Amino acid sequence: MKISIDEKSGFCFGVVNAISKAEILLGEKGKVFSLGDIVHNKVEMSRLENLGLQSVSYNDFTKVMGKTMIIRAHGEPPLTYRMARELCIDIVDATCPVVAKLQKTVKKAWKQMQEADGQVVILGKRGHAEVVGLTGQVDEDAIVVENLEDLRQVDFKKPIYLLSQTTQSLELFDEVKAEIYRRAKNDNITIHDTICRQVSNRNPHLREFSKQFDVVIFVSGHHSSNGKALYEVCRAANENTYKIEDGTELRGEWFENAETVGICGATSTPKWLMEQIATAITTL
Repeated sequence: MKISIDEKSGFCFGVVNAISKAEILLGEKGKVFSLGDIVHNKVEMSRLENLGLQSVSYNDFTKVMGKTMIIRAHGEPPLTYRMARELCIDIVDATCPVVAKLQKTVKKAWKQMQEADGQVVILGKRGHAEVVGLTGQVDEDAIVVENLEDLRQVDFKKPIYLLSQTTQSLELFDEVKAEIYRRAKNDNITIHDTICRQVSNRNPHLREFSKQFDVVIFVSGHHSSNGKALYEVCRAANENTYKIEDGTELRGEWFENAETVGICGATSTPKWLMEQIATAITTL
């Protein structure tokens, strides 16, 4: 059996940056806090926790008073920084540069729409950390849509400024854009494609990668939105695609008639974990 690991899978730049900052701080301080899981991958989080990283929620802020806390790659709303300052928490900002730029763009879009009596529309997943950070830039005065059906919230008689969560599908963004143009009652429409190409370019790559193998193992944390989306891309290209979080979920029957196996993963999946999975497959 030939096993191949996708060279383009694994951490995106934003995640690499956040984890690198965490590792440096842990080496210096021994114990550091992160607001939420620094990466949506249970196995990688376990590794970092063993080094001294502790994930906390908003309810735990008083426990972090006077200590060091990392803002993960997803970014945070201004309220988080104000709360941290009030509690003398030392913030280390690991917001992905692409997300930080988008936060500024959302604020500019909101000001533009305020002057035109318009609406800011963000294609994204409600409750996702990045989206919470984006809507927080404008005191929640933005419409979040997850699909075409959600466009019912939009007043098509007013100006519209469309943006997107950085990890959204390009295909869905194009569908939403086309539907807005179709239903708009005026021509004051601004479309700003803010999808990160380092992430979106993985779709066509993984589609072709998955076609090359008898079996595909997609490695991702169960709570990773990016992982769920990329898994569906692989699954559509190869029905013998299986999603796992770690090697304990592998099943021998998946490989009974397989001569080739491809291993790939989400932007929150470490390369070392995919290598570990490859070794685990050979021992089944």
